[in-house]
Amino acid sequence: MENQKNNQSLKAVIAVLAILLVGSLVYIFKMSSEVESVQSEVVKVGSEKESVMKDLQDLKATYDAAIAENTSMSEELIQERDKVVNLMDELKRTNGDLSKYKSQVRSMQTHMNELMKENEGLKKQNVTLTNQRDSTVVVLGQAQKFNEVLVGQNEELAKTVDKGSKLSILNLQTAAYKLKNSGKEVATDKASRADVLKISFTIAENSIAKSGDKDYYVQVIDSKNNVLGEAKSITFGSKELLYSFVSSVKYENKTVQVSQDLAGKDFAKGMYSVNVFDKDQLVSSTNFSLK
Repeated sequence: MENQKNNQSLKAVIAVLAILLVGSLVYIFKMSSEVESVQSEVVKVGSEKESVMKDLQDLKATYDAAIAENTSMSEELIQERDKVVNLMDELKRTNGDLSKYKSQVRSMQTHMNELMKENEGLKKQNVTLTNQRDSTVVVLGQAQKFNEVLVGQNEELAKTVDKGSKLSILNLQTAAYKLKNSGKEVATDKASRADVLKISFTIAENSIAKSGDKDYYVQVIDSKNNVLGEAKSITFGSKELLYSFVSSVKYENKTVQVSQDLAGKDFAKGMYSVNVFDKDQLVSSTNFSLK
């Protein structure tokens, strides 16, 4: 009887242990399934995070390349690039829901595409403007060269006109004369017989010269280096001219014959110099001698 009770108790223990074993197996299976699910979710989240980070890195690289082109949009592009960098830093620190980041990335990608189109348009405009500027520089350079040529030609023409408008003094001649009581003039080359020196020259015709009254300063220097006649002085700028007399002529662009006497006495023997000045410019000279 007692053995029968013991057998029943043993069976009951075995049954409880069996129930516990089944329960443990069920719990272990459930826990294993949950762990696998969690691991799968972790792997999934990690993969999505890498994908979002990759998109952000691509955005940053695109902005970096556009900023390096240094367009007028550079400041705006830098601001958008900095937003991407800040989101990348925030993403590195999170392990939670990525939906917010995915949404922000899509928004950033859309905005970036718009900015890139605008930036490309600006670059094309810059190319056009650069070409126009280069063409303008070439045209201006050519115009400047042409202008320099014209200026040079004008200067040469002005010099030519100025030179051509100057009057030419021709046939400067000097002769000594003895005055007779009758008033007759007799040519002589004797210093002791000379009473007057007759100096003559021709002003050539010049159609482009300025007409009007002209003064020519005649300087006669004897063999002793004395200036004969009035021996007056006149200053032109820093130059002083000592002259014998002034020949005043009314010039009307036609040939003019000029003749003037220089009276004197006790003329020295030797070589004489005769110079004609237009203001301070020597325009003609000659020599003669008296015995």
